[in-house]
Amino acid sequence: MKRFVVLPLGIAAAILVVLGACAYFGAFNVAADAPHWGLTSRALALARSRAIAVRAADVAVPDLADIDLIAIGARHYSAMCSGCHLAPGITNSELRTGLYPAPPDFTARPSLRPAESFWVIKHGIKMSAMPAWGSTHGDETIWAIVAFLQQLPTLDAKGYSALTGPSDSANHHFGADDHDHNHHAGSHDEAANRAAVAPGGTTMDQRPAVEHVHPRAGGKEHRAAAGGVRPGA
Repeated sequence: MKRFVVLPLGIAAAILVVLGACAYFGAFNVAADAPHWGLTSRALALARSRAIAVRAADVAVPDLADIDLIAIGARHYSAMCSGCHLAPGITNSELRTGLYPAPPDFTARPSLRPAESFWVIKHGIKMSAMPAWGSTHGDETIWAIVAFLQQLPTLDAKGYSALTGPSDSANHHFGADDHDHNHHAGSHDEAANRAAVAPGGTTMDQRPAVEHVHPRAGGKEHRAAAGGVRPGA
């Protein structure tokens, strides 16, 4: 019996030695323009999908039909995501072309459940160019993006433009999470903002319109009421 136990352990040790040697001598090509072997791609895809599903299993999903939440998410998506994940009327980009693996096209049907989308946007994915936006943006903003993702496949270029307005990508500065920190005008605090999209909390359309401040170059600010953005407006 002991002999049959030692044999698998010896094989596993040999595999580890071979993999270590391949890594040390640079046999594995990390270049983004050199695709993985088929087996490697399948193994990584399985590991990625299971890691996301397991960690997102207990994520509570808020009301994603709130039009104000969708409108906020549209602006953030335009500034933060469209360069990689495309948009109606945008079929490719220089950034997306050079990425491997290719980012998913979010103008098609979402491949992830809302809870999984939230987890990925918040925590990112290693070695994929997907950043952890939770480092600079709060949960309310991330849920707003998730809410918009549910609507994105239904939009044409005109509808997308009506929701997003002029691109804010050039003015979306690091750490400028204007929906979760100190840019809210009004008396409610951050805890109230987060409760607005939490399960069982007050939805955003039950609150007075909130003025959102977007930092601009040269110290100027652009203000827009959250309740003032509507599809087709």
